[in-house]
Amino acid sequence: MTSKLSLATLASLPKSVGTPSYERQDLRAGIVHFGVGNFHRAHQAVYLDDLFNAGLGLDWALVGAGVLPSDEAMRSVLAAQDNLTTVVEQDADVSSARITGAMIDYLKPGDAESIVSKLADPAIRIASLTITEGGYFIDPASGTFNPAHPDIAADGAAPDKPRTVFGLLVAGLKRRRAEGIPPFTVMSCDNIPHNGVVTKNAVVGLAQISDPELAAWIAAEVAFPNGMVDRITPATGAREKTIAKEEFGIDDQWPVFCESFKQWVLEDNFPAGRPPLEKVGVQFVPDVSPYEHMKIRILNGGHAVIAYPAGLMDIHFVHEAMENELVAAFLRKIETEEIIPIVPPVPDTDLADYFALIERRFANPKIGDTVRRLCLDGSNRQPKFILPSTADRLKQGLPVPGLALESALWCRYCYGTTESGKTIEPNDPSWDRLQKAAKTAREDPMAWLAMEDIFGEVGRSEVFRKAFATALDALWKDGTEAVLRRYLAGDL
Repeated sequence: MTSKLSLATLASLPKSVGTPSYERQDLRAGIVHFGVGNFHRAHQAVYLDDLFNAGLGLDWALVGAGVLPSDEAMRSVLAAQDNLTTVVEQDADVSSARITGAMIDYLKPGDAESIVSKLADPAIRIASLTITEGGYFIDPASGTFNPAHPDIAADGAAPDKPRTVFGLLVAGLKRRRAEGIPPFTVMSCDNIPHNGVVTKNAVVGLAQISDPELAAWIAAEVAFPNGMVDRITPATGAREKTIAKEEFGIDDQWPVFCESFKQWVLEDNFPAGRPPLEKVGVQFVPDVSPYEHMKIRILNGGHAVIAYPAGLMDIHFVHEAMENELVAAFLRKIETEEIIPIVPPVPDTDLADYFALIERRFANPKIGDTVRRLCLDGSNRQPKFILPSTADRLKQGLPVPGLALESALWCRYCYGTTESGKTIEPNDPSWDRLQKAAKTAREDPMAWLAMEDIFGEVGRSEVFRKAFATALDALWKDGTEAVLRRYLAGDL
């Protein structure tokens, strides 16, 4: 027997399913969150649910906000189940399900006035974001905010009719300033190096276009703490909905599946106050940089390393990629020889132990994370997760055979066919551009590196250009498996 998820059916769920110990009517909104996706619901919302279950911070409930028309699908599903979410945590040998209720409302996407009004509410003291790496209007090569982007230019020209997340934040801060209300803290929860700084640059940069005085006030008065977030959370599909029904008796139209591991490291810079998240495992530190550097280079970079060879070899799930001896050995060799040696020390952390934990997490067969998800959006992810390691090694005069091969594998993937000849469906917002460059690069490898906005100085390095061309030529001549074997043997 299954129960359609709602507040009314919580009591009828199997006893094995965890449910909120707090009453929803006791919660009061304190955070507006942009980007109510799977990661947010498996991470920030879970930490808050833990806090509320402990009877703490009940005035820090979430109000969701969407910007894109596609956000309406999530809002409609969650509204029909009283904004409750099923979170299924899966380890190799055990699975558990819980219902979280930390979000009490979800504002309609595109309703700018309602969102700005909520942002101006004095009860809202944090505005948080999980809008993906590609949502910050960053120039990939320089890593700086791009004020010329058409969406930003439009918000700069019509600040009272904001359409982007940053336009809404600026409008909300402008209204609070006019009404004498202290500003909220803006907290990014995305996997971007120095995500607080990046967010500040976007908010201040947009305000600068239409109101330099407001921009100066935001720069001086608004806090943008950096943070590092971590939890592997695959996309939801029919498989996940079926497991929720058959194994846990829950009819949830958008459940979230994730690993049991989670981590959140935050700089403690919240002038308007914050929930006592340290009570539920969040680490507050003076400087998050060592932690985010470690995670983005080793974990997110590791995902990219296994993604493209696995995708080319028609491997579907991430754990299956880790079961492939070539892919697993490729990951270990690049990490131990090229990535980890240039990661600075992290307080109370052994990097070898950290990587061993990541290998176990990637190999978890219960997660059902897909290789295609890891291959997604390389044009935004490669400049953040892989190319910084490449650039650092080149600056130090160190070789980059593995990292150059990773870039060549990405190029080969974007050609659009696997080794078996299957078509790779578009898997990047810039797919047409990438595919055109990849096809040209089959005969002229430098055509791939000519994407200056992505490769920047790395693409101009003669050492990298030579290693990349050698790897790409070998991939086309001998195939992925043979090239991986050559690299592992030190013959590339």
